[in-house]
Formats: sequence, C-alpha cells, structure tokens
Amino acid sequence: MVVQVNKEEKKGTKIVLTKPLTFEGESDSDEAYRAPNLLQRILSLFKNVRPGSDLTRFQLSPMFNIPKSQLQCYGESVYCNALDLLSMCNSGQSPLDRFISVVAWCISTTRPATFGVAPYNPILGETHHVSKGNLNVLLEQVSHHPPVTALHATDERENIEMIWCQQPVPKFYGTSVEAQVHGKRQLKLLNHGETYEMNCPHLLFRILPIPGVDWVGPVNIRCLETGLVAELSFRSSHSFLGLGGNHKVIKGKIIDSSSLKVLYEVDGHWDRIVQLKDKNNGKVRVIYDAKEVISGLQTPILKDAECVWPTESAHVWSELSQAIMSKEWEKAREAKQAVEERQRELTKERESKGETWVSKHFMVSYSKDVGWECSPIHKCVSVAPIVSE
Repeated sequence: MVVQVNKEEKKGTKIVLTKPLTFEGESDSDEAYRAPNLLQRILSLFKNVRPGSDLTRFQLSPMFNIPKSQLQCYGESVYCNALDLLSMCNSGQSPLDRFISVVAWCISTTRPATFGVAPYNPILGETHHVSKGNLNVLLEQVSHHPPVTALHATDERENIEMIWCQQPVPKFYGTSVEAQVHGKRQLKLLNHGETYEMNCPHLLFRILPIPGVDWVGPVNIRCLETGLVAELSFRSSHSFLGLGGNHKVIKGKIIDSSSLKVLYEVDGHWDRIVQLKDKNNGKVRVIYDAKEVISGLQTPILKDAECVWPTESAHVWSELSQAIMSKEWEKAREAKQAVEERQRELTKERESKGETWVSKHFMVSYSKDVGWECSPIHKCVSVAPIVSE
C-alpha cells in the first residue's frame, strides 16, 4: 500500500492518503489483507446474526477494514480514472454519441472490491474533498443511521455537474451478504442541456460455497431530455458448487423510449472489455476498456495541509489507517474506538440540547415515497487541498 503521511505540527493534524482500489494483482496492498483463516474469521462474525438482518449497525474489527473510508471509495470511482471519460461525454457530436459515452462512464464507476474486508463506515458530517484536473469532488455523510452519502462534483471548464445521493443497505442471507445501494445519481452536461439519471448495482459477498465478491443487479440510465434509455444487467453466474462460471458480466441494450426501438446491444465484462453492437448494421465496437481506465492509478497528493477540513476522511481516520498499515491491531482497535466514542458523545450532547444535526454542504430531505434526496447548497465545488493526478 502506498501511503502519504503529512503532519502539520501547528494544528496537530495528520493526513493519511492511500492508493485507490484497483484490480487484483495491481495493488501493492493486496497481500496485506489476506490473513490466514480469513473465511473462518468471517463466519465467526455472523454466527449470531440471523438471515435477512440489516447490517448497517454491524461493527467490524479493524482486522476486517481496509485503510480508507467508504466516502473515499465512492469518490475514487469518480475522480480516479486514467482517461478523461467525462470530457468524452461532453464532446459527443450527437445526443446518441453523448449517451453512449455516458454509458461507458457509468460502467467506469464500478470498481473492484476485495472479499473479506471493507472500508470504514463514515461518521456523521465526515467529508472527502479532492480535485482531479478541473473536476472538484465533494462528498459528505449526511446521515449515520441510516447511512446516507451525498456527492457533488463540478467541472467549470467542461460545464459538467454531478449529484449523487445513496444509501447502502447490507443484509445477511446465511451464505452471502448483499449490499443494496438505494438512491439516485445524476450527471448533467450543462452545455447540451442534458441530465442523465442512473442507479448503482448491488454488491454481493458470497461466503459459501466459494468465497467471492461481485456487483450484481439492474442499472438503468436515462436522459430526461432525449428519451434515450440504457437497461443494463450486472451478473455473476456460477456452475455446480460455485466453481467456474462467468464473472463480472454486463449485458443490456440502449433504447429509444419514444419508439421503443432497440438501437444497440451491450455485452462484455465490466472489469475487461464492454462492446456495443449496432442493431441496424450489426457492427460491433468497444466502448469501454477497464484496463485503460482503472490501471496505474496513483495515490492522491496533499497540496495544502492547512486547508484540509477537520472532517476530511483522511484526517478523521488517520490514526486507525496508520495502525492498520503497520498491523498494530491493539492500537487500531483503540483508534477506532476513540473515533466512535467521540461520535457518541457529540450525539448525546446534541440530544441534551434538543439540537438536530444539519449538513454543511447539502440540503437533505426524506420521504417514504421518494426516499432520500440531497441537493448541494453551493453551485460549484471549490478546489480541494488534496489532488488526484
């Protein structure tokens, strides 16, 4: 694991930045989280958990954590790219060209996960603020129970805006854990007056018979103005006893909703190649190559320590991350407990004063019919002190 540590003595702050999640075999962090008897330890975690249980309040030991917050993982899926796919979305000559590029960009936000380990559950009000070129990205944990994350990203040069609001709901099903991701994602190409809405696949952790992790479920992408729709399906099929099968499959179609005509078929693997087949002439072309987009990703760089907010993920969890990296498990346990205990104290303090926590960066609402909705308070995201190159 590549780690950048910056300590600013005056404020006593410490920032720990880690390499983005990437494909198996490419990250120098892979071996650090493959402890012996991992499956046995995972099974022991769930021995008192009933099938169908909601795991949002389930506490993991630091031995099962990777040294980064879930906010950082969400953010990496947006700003950690070897290719500028957002510019490609914006430069399409026709609505259909742009829609196809948006489909490719949406697939690029699907990132590898590692079986048996997970990022930290963000604390209430935790933020992650990073810049990549002209794209400035800000995430905030706007609810803790249930966990809800809001994302706002803007590129003023390209005139692009991104707004996400999502809530993971992990449940235990005896031999697997499925994290359903509720909420809506929006990508706005303001130069073209186009808004694209999409959802996220679910993350499935198989415990038995063969341990593994994969993204599964339907993903629908819709352009509100043009009526173009993509219906994608993320699949993971297995043969007898879980051996073999076809993993990380993505299939689907692009439809003109006004005529219900299927324009293209989508087929491939989200961790390899995804192809598009023109239903009119049968021509096939590659629209997404994961190795080009998610390979060679570098650790973000801290440009200005004084401008890092105290709520920044890399600061909030710095002691825990360092302890995990050095495999000092007792120190890690104490560091994690300290963060969680501080949050409990702040909650009790607010309750005693009759106060309600309010997001600093988003207007947040909830209704049974719509679910959680998050609207950014500011029009543009500011340049961040942490930079992804």
